[in-house]
Amino acid sequence: MSDRASISIFQSSDSTADRSASNRVVYGISLLTEQDIYLFREGTHSQLYKKLGSHPHGVGDQSGTLFSVWAPNATRVSVIGDFNDWNGDTHRLRPREDSSGIWEGFIPTVESGCAYKYRVEGTGGYRADKGDPYARYWQCPSQTASRVWRNDYQWNDAEWMRVRKDRNALNAPMSVYEIHLGSWRRVPDEGNRSLSYRELAAWLPEYVASVGFTHVEIMPIMEHPFYGSWGYQDVGYFAPTARYGTPEDFKALVDALHQRNIGVILDWVPSHFPGDEHGLVYFDGTPLYEHSDRREGFHPEWQSWIFNYGRHEVRGFLQSSAHSWFDEFHIDGLRVDAVASMLYRDYARPDGEWIPNVHGGRENFEAIGFLRALNESVYRDFPDVQMIAEESTAWPMVSRPTTMGGLGFGMKWNMGWMHDTLKYFKRDPVYRAHHHNEVTFSIWYAFTENFMLPLSHDEVVYGKGSLIGRLPGDNWQQFAGLRTLFGYMWAHPGKKLLFMGGEFAQRAEWNHDSSLDWHLLDQDAHRGMRDWVGDLNRALREFPALHVEDFSASGFEWINGGDTTQSVLSFVRRSGSHLESQYVIVICNFTPTPHHNYRLGVPAPGHWHEILNSDAERYGGSGQGNLGGVDSAPVAADGRFHSLSITVPPLAVVMFTLEVARDSTNKNKLIAESKTTSADTAKQSAVKNGASDDAAQRAHG
Repeated sequence: MSDRASISIFQSSDSTADRSASNRVVYGISLLTEQDIYLFREGTHSQLYKKLGSHPHGVGDQSGTLFSVWAPNATRVSVIGDFNDWNGDTHRLRPREDSSGIWEGFIPTVESGCAYKYRVEGTGGYRADKGDPYARYWQCPSQTASRVWRNDYQWNDAEWMRVRKDRNALNAPMSVYEIHLGSWRRVPDEGNRSLSYRELAAWLPEYVASVGFTHVEIMPIMEHPFYGSWGYQDVGYFAPTARYGTPEDFKALVDALHQRNIGVILDWVPSHFPGDEHGLVYFDGTPLYEHSDRREGFHPEWQSWIFNYGRHEVRGFLQSSAHSWFDEFHIDGLRVDAVASMLYRDYARPDGEWIPNVHGGRENFEAIGFLRALNESVYRDFPDVQMIAEESTAWPMVSRPTTMGGLGFGMKWNMGWMHDTLKYFKRDPVYRAHHHNEVTFSIWYAFTENFMLPLSHDEVVYGKGSLIGRLPGDNWQQFAGLRTLFGYMWAHPGKKLLFMGGEFAQRAEWNHDSSLDWHLLDQDAHRGMRDWVGDLNRALREFPALHVEDFSASGFEWINGGDTTQSVLSFVRRSGSHLESQYVIVICNFTPTPHHNYRLGVPAPGHWHEILNSDAERYGGSGQGNLGGVDSAPVAADGRFHSLSITVPPLAVVMFTLEVARDSTNKNKLIAESKTTSADTAKQSAVKNGASDDAAQRAHG
């Protein structure tokens, strides 16, 4: 249906023109139906981006733009822009007669691309020029106006959209490359400028595919006034930042990634917003989107404002924002930032500076209700995407369905694993024997949630240095240690996330004003690190044992997690719980001391082929290992009847898989059968561990 046709459907019979403004505003025209207003007031409308904001349309033979904005406590709202010399007297909106608090008006001749704001006036002499909360496009900061924008992009990712339920499934391999668009790669010959969305579309998909990542996670690109906030202080919840191009340009980037079979996850920040005057704060002269009491409405740690999740229209605003990225931008997942700050009323607050809930507790019931409703609505309308929580506390059942009392997320970042692991790897190997539990404790709770293991941007900023820079020892030991860290991470149950630059061991701390140090790839050690990460990603996809049962205890078994004296641990990853399982056994040596003739119990007899060895010379290692593989012997070890005698290289991770049949045809048949069995097992384990029905279906594929 065309824009002109759709607006005529909802045109009121009492349409009139504002005679005092020389027919510049037409009233009585709306995209909102009675059902829309009902859902808006109820807080369950998830497509308000199609109704509120600015929408280019035609009325009769006149083209123009329909404006709608929620400002229930305003006394006057006008549209000002480059089409009327920012004059607040010429294009006044009218409030709807249904007491919804929405102001509307159709302004002829205003076309896509025009800059505008709402001049909002309230009681007590309040007046402010506000950007449109529902704008699809904004001026490039430091300019602060919104832009009228027509959605006009032809997608070419139909094949990806058809299969993405399999790529986003809980039993699928997932390794995520986290990226800050403005500093991934810059153009030094042109003032050190960032790449545009279109330029990124030409570079990023090929690079990500070459290193083998399955997804990218883009730090917030919703429009934000301050570049140094990295996108975590947003004013434009429906618009990609204009710093790198238009909304269509951003869609072209997503499209290009999809055409390379790479999923796109966006960081999304529904927890707080900045106090910039043109933004959401004090929008109509009252605390509209935020709380009136600073003990509830102001975040002391981030100096920003907290959404009022108890207000229905605010919940609809946020829910619609989330849906718009899936609907209009074909996003495959949202990583919801700072969930812990939403769940607790006393987050980052000392005693006496927060307000308890109705039962006197610290839980934020309104935020909990919002998150549950959000996840239910997203998985209802987009069952093939993922909602991922950054939640840093022990809040139970974050990634369990709401019907079980959970929050309904698909996955949760494992912050405990991250803290313990980095603490351990920072220690000198001579002391690691006394802290062995720091790399084994995570297994005790690994299957209580659907965890993603993050080594994110937060670990390479604020003086923490780079990942490789915090590791002990000389240059060789640092590189070997980082390869070991990545090998342990990729073998550990859970999906993986790595911040850009980590894949080639950037030594400098991340700086949002600078490009990554791509010149380091001219050096063998850095190039070897990238090759190692690439091979880890390829193994993750190739061997079902490394990903199918990420969220089930049936996919993990210790061989020896207690060799503290030698700081070695070994375990089995499997793709099922029966004899048909495909096995990968993993041995991690966290010291520079190699171990020869190391006896290791194995789950089945046969020839065990070494599939990965971080000490291989091509990665920069010493070349010690088990080339050609090892045959098991009927010698009991580690509580098993069969064992291997292997070489465990220094500061290294080695992985083996059982080569049951030497004949390639039989081997391929065995792998295919294993995958079929694994899919059935994954569905059963997903249900057993509390995954939603949709999640179980996605696991089954």
